[in-house]
Amino acid sequence: MSAEQPPAALPGARLLFSLDPGVSYLNHGSFGAVPIGVQRAQQRLRDEIESNPLRFFAQGLSDRIIHTRRHVAAFLGADPEGSALVANTTTAASLVLQSVKLEPADEVLLSDHSYGSVALAARRRCRRAGATVRTVALPMPATDAELVSRVRAALRPGRTKLLVIDQIASATAMTFPVREIVAAAHEHEIPVLVDAAHVPGMLPVDVASIRADFWVGNLHKWAFAPRGTALLSVAPEWRRKIEPLVVSWEQEQGYPHSVEYQGTLDYTPWLAAPTGIFTLRTLGWADVRAHNAALAAYGQRVLGDALNVPRGELPQPADPELAMRVVPLPAGLATTTPEAQALRQLIADKLAVETAVNAWGGRGLLRLSAQVYNRPDEYDRFAERLPALLHSYRRG
Repeated sequence: MSAEQPPAALPGARLLFSLDPGVSYLNHGSFGAVPIGVQRAQQRLRDEIESNPLRFFAQGLSDRIIHTRRHVAAFLGADPEGSALVANTTTAASLVLQSVKLEPADEVLLSDHSYGSVALAARRRCRRAGATVRTVALPMPATDAELVSRVRAALRPGRTKLLVIDQIASATAMTFPVREIVAAAHEHEIPVLVDAAHVPGMLPVDVASIRADFWVGNLHKWAFAPRGTALLSVAPEWRRKIEPLVVSWEQEQGYPHSVEYQGTLDYTPWLAAPTGIFTLRTLGWADVRAHNAALAAYGQRVLGDALNVPRGELPQPADPELAMRVVPLPAGLATTTPEAQALRQLIADKLAVETAVNAWGGRGLLRLSAQVYNRPDEYDRFAERLPALLHSYRRG
């Protein structure tokens, strides 16, 4: 379907969610939205806990976690024996950074598309080890060959002890050829962490074929799981080196049990995650992907037209099924993170639209997400009202 024509809404999809009907929620990418059926599955688990907490935690919990992990790993094409359920990609990044040995002459290499909290975790880890964080600039747009070439040129064999690369960047909604980048780093025996926070549920993936040393994706964004659900996949040679951030009773069992079991942690998001995957499949995952990608493209076009952004300057994703798109904001707007946050809040307060605004490369970027509960008219109304708001904002 051409972005010129809005995609048809999926009948009844909005009724599957408990979102405020008075708000246009165009920011599924940040925190997801949990279908009502998944909410109820999680609530039943909470009710089970409270009916007999000792029985829940002491009888069969480990087996239930293992079963869930295997289910999720199969969905993502990951080795279940090398995978662990964790809270989110930020947790997994800290876990990996802690497990990689760093000396004062070493470095961790990031890209300028890296997620903010992951970059903060890398800086803290390097600061404690006396190592350094270095950032490679990757242009937008760029071909896969250009991206691989730039990353390869930035590697410093013997010094670079970890490369962190996004599969889908949060701020720029840009996809990266992670399989090829991992192969380039492995030429120099440099381990790679792939931050795939947005991948599960948005794009089909075969984690094992990427061959990353570490890969992590959130299930609570696009796979309809309750928040606090992610899967970390670790290559065989690294599994004995993974140390949990918190030591608990499964410490002696080693990875993944030592990472997953954290005493009285709330495990209900993980145990309800298969219901989210079931919901996605019931809707027809291929239909969901096609709808979301077409709607995101439509939203990008109408917002771009409203803000007088030439069509050729609207970044186009390498993967046509991407359900997030960005629209460059007028020069001088949202050029810093505090400014971007303030503008996002203003849009929410004045227009009743939840969206993402990010500062990247000295330019503000409006990021649009599309999910089955969204409709074309939400993007149309946003496009009609946003220019006037930005005009008054700049004057004020």
